Amino acid sequence: MKFTSAQKIIDYLYSLPHLHPKNDLSFIKRLLKKLGNPQNQVKTIHITGTNGKGSTSYYLSNLLKKAGQKTGLFVSPYVYRFNERIQLDNQDISDQDLIVVANIVQKAYEELQEEDSAFSLVTFEYEVALAFVYFAQKKCDYAVIEVGIGGEHDKTNVIMPEASIITTIGLDHEQIIGPTIQDIAREKSGVIKHNRPVILGNIPKNVLPILEQKAKIEDAPIYLLGKDFNVSIDQKIHYIDSQYKLNFVLRAQVEAYDIAVAFKTFSLLNLKLSDEDIENAIDQTIIPGRYHILEQKPLVILDGAHNIQAMTNLLNTVHQLAQKRGGHVHALITMMKDKDLEQVFSLFNKDDDVLLTTLSYARTAKKNDFPIDVERRYNYDRDYRSGFTKLKNKMADNDVLLVTGSFYLVSAILNWKRRKNAR
Repeated sequence: MKFTSAQKIIDYLYSLPHLHPKNDLSFIKRLLKKLGNPQNQVKTIHITGTNGKGSTSYYLSNLLKKAGQKTGLFVSPYVYRFNERIQLDNQDISDQDLIVVANIVQKAYEELQEEDSAFSLVTFEYEVALAFVYFAQKKCDYAVIEVGIGGEHDKTNVIMPEASIITTIGLDHEQIIGPTIQDIAREKSGVIKHNRPVILGNIPKNVLPILEQKAKIEDAPIYLLGKDFNVSIDQKIHYIDSQYKLNFVLRAQVEAYDIAVAFKTFSLLNLKLSDEDIENAIDQTIIPGRYHILEQKPLVILDGAHNIQAMTNLLNTVHQLAQKRGGHVHALITMMKDKDLEQVFSLFNKDDDVLLTTLSYARTAKKNDFPIDVERRYNYDRDYRSGFTKLKNKMADNDVLLVTGSFYLVSAILNWKRRKNAR
């Protein structure tokens, strides 16, 4: 099979299965070997964490680019279009380049299937191979690689990175890498590699020993937020360690952690950058779908938070913001039906104006998938566009409208608005 368009590649990718019967790396390793092990041709940084890995990836790739490094970035999910998943120097992979690398990967895949009829790939393995082939082809100096889920068994865990990052650990994907937070920590510790530094963000004390033990076994030096480097917030974000004192434009508290982790990692790579360039690289970073301010008047914020930890952080920030403005919070929300819906909805205040919605995507919660008390408490509009419009029309100037619960919803709203504005 030969691909002739980017859309055909994307359709094909989503026709592949999502999971193998056994959760190991044998399939992706065989494919990469057939491709000449492109993952070993580029220096990499590996990033995992329950939350913050996407933001940290963007901050770090911007710092690397500012330091004159040709920088690849592999992230998920995408917000506007698939090509965002694979970037070079902040530019999405072009359709033409996507076609070229997909045909290379497909040829290797078909050869392996001829050798072994039982050989198969899942969607994410194919995407990982596309990224590594592209970064090797473009002769990247560094590639920042965000895991899909977990660490030890994640399909990206085929690299020997210059450094590994674990941003946070909380409950998410418990049915795949849980069920306990200790199980999740053990899975994420799989990115820690022999003799390579590991940078740890805001890690709960009850699982920190699991990561420290793995680092000790691997002889990997640890750099821990709150011990080896610090971040604080007043009117700005202040970063401090034994070498640096830096100030960044104010963002949410969790973003401050991500900035600190990204910069600490960058500082270990011995690349030269002035304090002013460091601050500019961070301040100019735009992260799609994460605390994304769509409009200022009235204030509309989009954020793909979709688990307890992320939603707690987000709602704390948004409630404080609404209180300062003397306004109310309106929220348009849908979630995947396999998430901790009851716990997430318990985080809203009594006077928040919450509207439930859905999407055509199969995993998205429909009206009957929400817990009964949630369904009784809040109105439901199955059309996210009319739901968004209803909420916006009743807002006062000092209110805040939050769109959250899923990157799919954030993506749907952003693409709808973009099409509307293009008319």
